[in-house]
Amino acid sequence: MMGTKARHFAPLVQVSLEALVPPDHFYRHLERSLDLSFVREFVQQRYAGGGRPSIDPVVFFKLQLVMFFEGIRSERQLMRHAADRLSIRWDLGYDLGEPLPDHSSLTRIRERYGIDVFRRFFEQIVEQCQAAGLVWGKEPQRKKWAVLPMSRRRGRHLRNFPPRSHLRSRSTSPRRIPSGMTGLRSWEHKTAA
Repeated sequence: MMGTKARHFAPLVQVSLEALVPPDHFYRHLERSLDLSFVREFVQQRYAGGGRPSIDPVVFFKLQLVMFFEGIRSERQLMRHAADRLSIRWDLGYDLGEPLPDHSSLTRIRERYGIDVFRRFFEQIVEQCQAAGLVWGKEPQRKKWAVLPMSRRRGRHLRNFPPRSHLRSRSTSPRRIPSGMTGLRSWEHKTAA
């Protein structure tokens, strides 16, 4: 007999994120290796003395690191991602029942801090990573054919790409074009026949 799985969720009782995130998880290692308390002094002058409490600057910069590590490009996507991942909630210090910061708040905070604060933050993070042995100062040697002269003049380097010999072999072979396609150049019509 084929079974079916009914969707029934019981309320969680006595569950801690501390127990749910494995001890060897990446974000646990990051928490042990990096001390982000220095960001509070970086942003202290950007806040007023009174008013309602803001999002903790340490939480904000941990979210920026999550964006970097996870390859996320927007705050909206970041907060959806953080809502789904127990390890990120653990890293931020938010329990399962606590609401996460809104993505629009992160955008306003980022604009308030400015580029200089971000530059100082990432310089400090790189120094801490080097001191913890997470990063070293060596860069892999690049092949000369992969670096274009224009990019060298601008001070940027491109990734290593394999030679494009597979493209040359395809361009000489005739291409099969489905019938009914419009807007084709005359030579494509001849090769399609």
